[in-house]
Amino acid sequence: MTTRSTVDGTEETVSARYCIMATGCLSAGRVPDFEDLADYTGEVYHTGSWPHEGVDFTGKRVALIGTGSSGIQSIPEIAKQAEHLTVFQRTPNFSVPARNQPLDPQEWAKIKAEYPRIREIARQTPTGLPFPPSTASALETDPAEQRKVMEEHWTLGGFRLGQCFSDLAINKEANDVVAQYIRERIDEIVEDPQVAELLKPWDHPVGTKRICVDTDYYATFNRENVSLVDVRSAPITRLTERGPATTEREYEVDAIVFATGFDAMTGALNRIDIRGTEGLALAEKWAAGPRTYLGLATAGFPNLFLVTGPGSPSVLSNMVTSIEQHVDWITDHIRYLEDQGLTRSEASPEAEDAWVQHVNDAADTTLFPQANSWYLGANVPGKPRVFMPYVGGVGAYRAKCDEVAAKQYEGFSLV
Repeated sequence: MTTRSTVDGTEETVSARYCIMATGCLSAGRVPDFEDLADYTGEVYHTGSWPHEGVDFTGKRVALIGTGSSGIQSIPEIAKQAEHLTVFQRTPNFSVPARNQPLDPQEWAKIKAEYPRIREIARQTPTGLPFPPSTASALETDPAEQRKVMEEHWTLGGFRLGQCFSDLAINKEANDVVAQYIRERIDEIVEDPQVAELLKPWDHPVGTKRICVDTDYYATFNRENVSLVDVRSAPITRLTERGPATTEREYEVDAIVFATGFDAMTGALNRIDIRGTEGLALAEKWAAGPRTYLGLATAGFPNLFLVTGPGSPSVLSNMVTSIEQHVDWITDHIRYLEDQGLTRSEASPEAEDAWVQHVNDAADTTLFPQANSWYLGANVPGKPRVFMPYVGGVGAYRAKCDEVAAKQYEGFSLV
């Protein structure tokens, strides 16, 4: 396999027996296609490529476009500096408090002492987090107990609220219980009822877009120097030299921050001209959506391995846990090839077809396809609507990968 890279302005050809793509699921940043972006004369930033030296917004008028994870995490911090922050929101998202705080020394010591056990639990749970999911159904829990459970998980913070009941991902009525709870919390936090209403998600079940985790996100809209623009009712039509212009008015700002996310899971791979055995480009093979076996390999591209590729739990899980599992599996597979005197490993088309079908079938048993999320590529115009990650869970997926390895890498053609 040959790759080409640029070193000090010159091209270099590098040959290797194996190629491991660790390009990241959320690394190909996406800026909206404003033809007149160059007309804007102020500062422009993207949350996915933030300057290492940081940015000082003190005394500046800032426009932030996008209210996904990056926007929700950035807005409270920018608001502390900016003279005025205008947030342009198309789609509100469910967000829960992070509860980040210094750890008590005794608690830290306890975690360190139990670290091997905690890590092993994480390897076997559906999410790759060391919190076993609830076995209680929201629909079989009385309203008073429902409220108590949700309060406890809201207080715990992070992704815990999404695991408070067992049927949130598969039953809309159960999901509505938690969704309504979050909306009620928004009402409690945001002082302006009209702003609170704009911040409430209604168009997707909670968790079908990745739940955002924040520090004082909703409370930030109580600040006098923060305003919210609903671009669903008044879309941005262009960028002028002064700033964004909607169908209603123009906003003059000193800086624009694009918190518009990424071409997720496939973007970084498709931006590289990867060619298979017949000269076929990976981007061409995936033109109708990504196809992999276990999210680790794709037919027609021998000795090419993907770390947390489409068809694996990846972005639905604790990424550290999933990355480690893939790195270990790929390492063991290459060691097996070397020990057996084999030089070529390629996913078979039959195994790939079966796995793609399984990934689709698993997704269809859940509420995930009901959301226009980046899990489906819905944030990129023209990208095929295919649910890319595997919803079967980290523990079950790990068992499947181990089974494939135990059967001398069943589904791979080894030469």
